[in-house]
Amino acid sequence: MRFTDFLRTTVLISAGAASLLAAVTVAGAVSNQEDGVVAVAAGWWLMAAAFGMWSGRRRETTESISNLLAGARMPTTLPEVRPWRTVLNRLWPLFFCTLGAVALAFLLPQVPGVATGFAIIWALAWRRQGSAVAAIEERDGARFYIDKTSPIKPMKLVRTPGFRSNLLELNGASRSSRQTQPRL
Repeated sequence: MRFTDFLRTTVLISAGAASLLAAVTVAGAVSNQEDGVVAVAAGWWLMAAAFGMWSGRRRETTESISNLLAGARMPTTLPEVRPWRTVLNRLWPLFFCTLGAVALAFLLPQVPGVATGFAIIWALAWRRQGSAVAAIEERDGARFYIDKTSPIKPMKLVRTPGFRSNLLELNGASRSSRQTQPRL
């Protein structure tokens, strides 16, 4: 699976988990007749959204993603592309926590309420990382894929050749025009 697709999928799954957890929080609080839980949870969700938007405001990659890209190895063959296996292999903690919080929703609606805030933070903080990696791929003429690893080991990437962008040449700043100009 391409790394950019994985990052975008992670954001969408995190946002979906936040939506599911918010709905279950409201349903659990209503069934237990705990109206205060919804009000406190809504305040937490607003704070989480503000923090997530603030922490995800940068257009460049985070340090951890930069290190992951720098450590990508060059394979001799293209990697296997199994998107669902990769998503399950890498995002199992998110699925596990979401299902656990949903299971506790009607006993303790506070649990999915708190988990919703963390899913909101995660989705908003990582929302621009896919675009940042895509820009690096375009600039360097490479594609990054997720390598097959154990679910409990750190993620590894492989770097394959891709198509390089020639934006400088399209804007009139090609190498030939610079070489024909006289030196001063």
